Formats: sequence, C-alpha cells, structure tokens
Amino acid sequence: MIRSLTLVLAASMSFAAMAQADPRADYVEFCSDCHDANRLGGTGPALIPQTLKRMRGPKVEAVIRDGRVTTQMPGFSEDLSEERIAELATYLKTPLEAVPPWGEEQIMASRVMDEDYASVDAPVWSSDPMNITLAVETGDHHVSVLDGDTFEVLDRFATPFAVHGGPKFDPNGRFVFIMSRDGWVQKYDIWALKQVGRVRAGLNSRNIAMSGDGKWLAVANYLPNTLTILSTDDLSVAEVHDVKGKDGTPSRVSAVYQAPPRESFVLALKDVPEIWEVSYSKHPDLNYFAGGLAHDWKIEGPVPQDTRFPIRKITTPDYLDDFFFDQTYEYVMGASRKGEDGLVIDLVIGQKVADLELAGMPHLGSGITWQHGDSTVMATPHLKDATISVIDMGTWKTVKTIPTEGPGFFMRSHKNSKYVWADVFFGPNKDVMHIIDKETLEIVKSMRPVPGATVAHVEFTKDGSHALVSVWEDDGEVLVYDAETLEIVKRLPMRKPSGKYNVWNKITFEEGTSH
Repeated sequence: MIRSLTLVLAASMSFAAMAQADPRADYVEFCSDCHDANRLGGTGPALIPQTLKRMRGPKVEAVIRDGRVTTQMPGFSEDLSEERIAELATYLKTPLEAVPPWGEEQIMASRVMDEDYASVDAPVWSSDPMNITLAVETGDHHVSVLDGDTFEVLDRFATPFAVHGGPKFDPNGRFVFIMSRDGWVQKYDIWALKQVGRVRAGLNSRNIAMSGDGKWLAVANYLPNTLTILSTDDLSVAEVHDVKGKDGTPSRVSAVYQAPPRESFVLALKDVPEIWEVSYSKHPDLNYFAGGLAHDWKIEGPVPQDTRFPIRKITTPDYLDDFFFDQTYEYVMGASRKGEDGLVIDLVIGQKVADLELAGMPHLGSGITWQHGDSTVMATPHLKDATISVIDMGTWKTVKTIPTEGPGFFMRSHKNSKYVWADVFFGPNKDVMHIIDKETLEIVKSMRPVPGATVAHVEFTKDGSHALVSVWEDDGEVLVYDAETLEIVKRLPMRKPSGKYNVWNKITFEEGTSH
C-alpha cells in the first residue's frame, strides 16, 4: 500500500511539474495581460514569429528572463525556471495556426460611426480652442480634455485599449485621432466633446501621422506588414500598402511621420535597411521623386505608380528605428539600431550626408530644437545612457553632452521658456525632473516632486507660461507648474497619466515640442 501511495504521489508530482512547465499556461499567466490571449498584441507587441523574427536564438529567452530596461517589459527570472523560460520562448516562436487577414475588407467591416454624434458649429465650451490640452490616462484607458487656462476638465472620454503614440490633431485643432496598440483608430470631436467613430486599421500597430492638409491619416502596422491610409473625414480606407523592401523582404513599420513641406509621410522600417517616403501630393504627376526615374526604350522620366499614394524607397546604411527632422524637413536624423551612433539622410537626394555621435540609444522621437546663439540646436535623451546630447543642426556636430541622473525618455520646452525639461524615466532616479538652461546648457535644478514615483513627460500651455508634468502612477496626477518660478500651482488627480498634448503646440510645430 505504501509503495502504491508513493507511486501515486510521484505521478501526481510529475503531472504537476508537467502542468507547471506548460508554456501555454505560463503565457496566459505572465504574458497575456499585455500581449493578449491570442498573442496578437495589446499594450505590448504581438508575440508571434512575424514580429519576433529579428530576435533569433537566445534573445527571446533573455527578454523573458531579464525584461527590457527601455520598456515596461519586466523580467520573470524569479517566477520561471530556465527550463520554463526556454519552453515559453519556443512557444512564442511557434506560428499561430492562422493569422487573421486584415486588409481593406476587414478594416471597413470593423468601422463604426457613432449614430448619436452630431456636428456643432462652434465649441460647446467657452475656453480658448487653441489652448486645449489632452491628457492620456493609461490606468483606465481614458483621455481628459483640459482647459489650458483654468485646467478645468471639460470632458473625460474612453479610448481604445492601450493608447500608443501621440494623438494627432487636424490642422484646425478641432478633431483628434487616437490609436491603440491593437490597431484601433478613434476620431473625437473636441468642439462637441463627442466621439465620432472608430476603425481597426491593423492588428498590431505602432503610431499614426496626419497629412499636412488634414485629409489623410497614415497608420504604421507591425501586423500585418502594412501601411494603412485612412480618410480623416469618415475613417474609410483610402489604401492599404503591403510593406516590402526593394528585395521583396516583408517589414514591420516602426513608425510613420508627416513631412508637411514635402506633402509626404516618411516611414521607419523595422526589418529592412530602408526608409520610405509616401506622397499624398495633390499633384502626383509633378512629384518626380515618388516613383523614381527610368531611362529605357519604354519610358524616359518618372515611373508611374498605380496608386494615389506613390512610394519612394531609400536604401540606408543601417536599420533606422527612430527619426527626427530638421525645420525644413529636408534632412532626417536617424538612430542606428546598434545604439552606438546615428546618421543624417538628405531626403532630396536620398543619401546619407553626415554621421552623428549618439552613443547610448537616443530617443530621437522625443528630441526638441531651440535657438542657441547663431545656430539651431537639437537635444535628445538616451534610453541606455545617463546623458543628453545637444547637436548643432548646421554642422551636425555634438555641442555638448549633459550628464543626467539616469537614462531619460522625454524632453520638452517652449519658445517662451528659458528652460528645457528632461525626465529620468529609467532607473532608481525615475522621480527626478531636470531643468536645463537653454543658454548655458547646464542643469540648473533637479526636482523630486513626488519621491519614489515616476515623474515624466512635460507639455506646455499655448503661451508657455505653465508646464504640465505626469506622475506616471496608477493613483497619479498631473502637476501644473509655473514655468518661470518652477513652483507647483495645481494638482490634477489622474489614473496613470502619460502624455499630454496641447493643440496649439502640436498643430504649429512649436519648437519645444517633438513632432
């Protein structure tokens, strides 16, 4: 009897061990909240071979074990054994039985326009329409609409799950478009304080960009490998581009940006060493760069493309994940994936024209510019280095490297402010906000408004008189500072507030705001 009982216990323990080692169960417990139960992505990206293809070998295991210091991805070394980590990594690299198709038909089928929405002739509130600020609250997936003068909350509306990338305003500042990681795009009327509608433009998406004329919205997708272009009027599909490099290699779209003077969108690609320029010009026949040039017996000159949005593919010396444009939008600064340097591409000639000293993985998307003496400088934080790089945009040389108390994520300023605000998003000093003098390029004050809390992302009011800072916690708040005295004048309780976006600063491309 004792022997039988021992065998039963051993078998039970064996089955328990097998259950514990089941990678599907581990996925549900540790991964599904952020990456969704179907592995197609939520707050985090999709975890399938198509999106993990550049993380070969042990890299997936290392991320599961150690997390990623430049993201919200934690490590699970204390929860999972090495064996379970290896099995979970193998499971993530196993193809799904089927990835749902997501083209124009499926996108249009997802589109819902609110029946109770009615347009208005003027704002239903009395605030300055150009001084409205949106505060994204990721704790419960809402956005608060703030009066930029009184900081009163005019409305608080629900967003799609896991908003990602900055909301985009139309050129008049009336409508705003918000995107989630699972591909939903929401249109909201700020004047009416009403949602207009939603559409799912992709299954796993990165960000959106508004065309300079306000007619088109480009959606960068990880899954499928597409660029979706929507009409801003009714969220209908204008076009879906399959994204493949010159050699036919499919690629995820890391990000999409607008270049208004060029009447184009510019794409950063994840899986091929190229950047794309997609034209939305009203006169594509005059847009010679769009289709390239040909010289043979069939055609002499621009190559026609059978599309409303012709594409120009520019080969780059390295994979570039992050961009920053100069004021003319002729030059694009790109960050090398190696995290050791960067480069400058001239979009007119489609060639690299300069190298950049940018060790430490710069976050160029958060870069800002200001006038410094006789030149314009650009400053960027670094995701893996406790420094801020200041670069002369005339010579592309580093003017100064400013030591900080840890790697940062966001920077902000305003033309009417003498200061730059820079957070320390990563590491033990995440509660620090550095204040940098624009003229001396020195840190003049390091504030700890809420010790121990993550303090990040600054946005200014229209006139630059006040700065809004997020206390990035579930029971967080937005701190309103007098931008001159650096004193807190108001506290707005919010659920894990992240980015804030002022209408005027965004639609005018204010120099202290990232674009």
